[in-house]
Amino acid sequence: GSKFLKSSVGFGGSCFQKDILNLVYLCEHFGLPQVASYWEGVIKMNDWQRSRFSEKIVNTLFNTVRGKRIAVWGFAFKKDTNDTRESASIYVCRDLLLEGANIALHDPRVPEQNIFEDLKYVGISQEMIDAQLTICDSCEDAASGAHGVAVLTEWDEFRRVDFQSILDDMHKPAFVFDGRNLLDHDALRNIGFEVYAIGKG
Repeated sequence: GSKFLKSSVGFGGSCFQKDILNLVYLCEHFGLPQVASYWEGVIKMNDWQRSRFSEKIVNTLFNTVRGKRIAVWGFAFKKDTNDTRESASIYVCRDLLLEGANIALHDPRVPEQNIFEDLKYVGISQEMIDAQLTICDSCEDAASGAHGVAVLTEWDEFRRVDFQSILDDMHKPAFVFDGRNLLDHDALRNIGFEVYAIGKG
């Protein structure tokens, strides 16, 4: 309940989508098409939320990310796991790669090979991965020289980085796109970041 009902870039994991689709099936089986349509809408809204987040990054970065470095923090569908099934990060990374972005990605637990396989599964070629994706050992490495940082998993360690140092190493204006509402947005704005957060002005 309260652990999951939070505004974000979207839910992931192996269970939520499967369980909702089971509800759709049961509703259709028992002659409840309106209820089935409601639950289908939950899946569609979740997909739309991912796309909307990707579009916000592109639009904010002056309507193009081609050739721009975007730091992506997090690839797992939630913190404290290496599980990437239906992770929002897969789809946001796909969208940004297809828009021509250079992605610098850091996740403390997800193996590099899993990242490559997940992106290939959603249509990203090995050639694009080789040319546009860099796996980094830290948040700082990922953000170095970046135009923006996208927070896509709510890892606790992301709160503890030295944001002043990160800001100093980024292109200006420096953007943070907090897809999990994890960070202290006022503090980031006070030191000079432009911040976009889900559900906040």
